Amino acid sequence: MNKEVTVIIISHQSKDLVLNFIKNIYTKFEIIIIDNSNDYELTKNINQDYPGVLIKNIDNNGYGAAINYGSKFVKTKYFLISNPDLSGIDENSLDRFVHAAKFLKDEFSALGPRYLNVNPKSIIQSDKNNNIAELNFLSGACIFFKKKIFELVGGFDESFFLYFEETDFCLRAIKFNKIYQINEIKILHNTGNSVLLKNDKEVQDHRNLRSWHFMWSKFYFYKKNYNLIYAFIIFTPIILRTGLKIIYYAIINNNINLVKYKSRWFGFYNSIIGRKSFKRI
Repeated sequence: MNKEVTVIIISHQSKDLVLNFIKNIYTKFEIIIIDNSNDYELTKNINQDYPGVLIKNIDNNGYGAAINYGSKFVKTKYFLISNPDLSGIDENSLDRFVHAAKFLKDEFSALGPRYLNVNPKSIIQSDKNNNIAELNFLSGACIFFKKKIFELVGGFDESFFLYFEETDFCLRAIKFNKIYQINEIKILHNTGNSVLLKNDKEVQDHRNLRSWHFMWSKFYFYKKNYNLIYAFIIFTPIILRTGLKIIYYAIINNNINLVKYKSRWFGFYNSIIGRKSFKRI
């Protein structure tokens, strides 16, 4: 059993993905599963088949809140947070994270892997020819921390329910130490597959939820880290486009997209007036 790294997995209706994720590493690393969907079948499976794995069931207060909660149970020097819909997290990749941390003499705030299948417009990555390269921000799907630095930074801002929590963390963390991408650690992220949805209605409900929180979190992020005027400057073209699309989809009677863009608008509105990120399914 590796005594330096703990793996934290955040699960929300992700039983099969979680079980597949841990099957090859559970005898080699401490694992903590934070389930925020009351998936008692997952808890039963873990307790029966993986007795060394710690699983905690909590209310769904967001991704960042789940990570903060899980970090309290970490007893090792380092820990990795991961979505269960990643491929490539194994003993070798975890050992490479530790090797990189020691090469850097622990002078880092966070480390991330290289993603092989992401849209370059959504995630900025470093020059792949440099094994250890500086970045300003990391994707929250997989981040490696030194626990003491994580605590020093203050963990994740739990005001975020979904989106921008890792961006906010990195912006604060980089004031303490640099952030790096480890390009020899290559990961596939099956984006959007961490929650197993049963039907078209659930797909639409989750899409509308994500639209609401994306707008809420983005405005809150800019308002918090810059100022209110700058946040409005960033959002002016977004709101104009959103308003025009609401009008357009109302005219052509496309209710699915109308609800989607109304969700975006109300997420923005509630962030402006200072309401919490309350939207849930």
